Amino acid sequence: MPEKKIRLQKFLSEAGVASRRKSEELIAAGVVRVNNRVAAIGDSVDPLRDNITVRGKKVVRSGNLYYILLNKPRGFVTTTDDEFGRKCVTELVKDIGERLYPVGRLDRVSEGALIMTNDGEFANAVMHPSHHVSKTYRVTVRGEVSKQQTAALSAGIELEDGITAPAEVRITEKSDDRTVLEIILHEGRNRQIRRMCDSLGLEVMRLKRVSIGPVRLGTLPAGKYRNLTEKEVNSLHSAASPGKE
Repeated sequence: MPEKKIRLQKFLSEAGVASRRKSEELIAAGVVRVNNRVAAIGDSVDPLRDNITVRGKKVVRSGNLYYILLNKPRGFVTTTDDEFGRKCVTELVKDIGERLYPVGRLDRVSEGALIMTNDGEFANAVMHPSHHVSKTYRVTVRGEVSKQQTAALSAGIELEDGITAPAEVRITEKSDDRTVLEIILHEGRNRQIRRMCDSLGLEVMRLKRVSIGPVRLGTLPAGKYRNLTEKEVNSLHSAASPGKE
């Protein structure tokens, strides 16, 4: 029997092209074709019968699902390709032989734990803002950090896109010229920690994500990756379940 038709963005997500949201952006940009016809948002496809291409490349669903933890170095952007010719994290996992995409983001000058996968449903669950998968960061700022500044970071900072959710903040190291903070976020806005610190006059010298939910970066070298264990994948699914904090 023919496979039941599914939404085009769901197919692209499951095929490892991009997340559903990003897939919708690709469709809206007119770079996705179904049977040589420019696709539109809302289209459905039969994966067994239809010819789906993105920028002229045929898309085929892989039977193998990959869940990778990458230690992203500074200088790489968390996109599958970049119009400005900057280095992309996909270059660091190309030897896998499958098209993987990043789950969430880290800005170009930040580093640390980044999950990559070709499982769209898994990525959507982990990234969904209502699921609050926690992320832990080691943040080095210039100079001293006062108790008032620590309390403000913990309670929430008013940014241009609204007040941030309460965070867990503690000082782990300090010297005359720098302070190291551990910050645990339960939401994921663009450049959130940098913007929070900037609003308090704190200059971020280095920002490294050290864990995503139950998955810890550990001693994984910069630029290297490892497969997530089955236990880690299941734990992330659990952490991303609706209603979890």
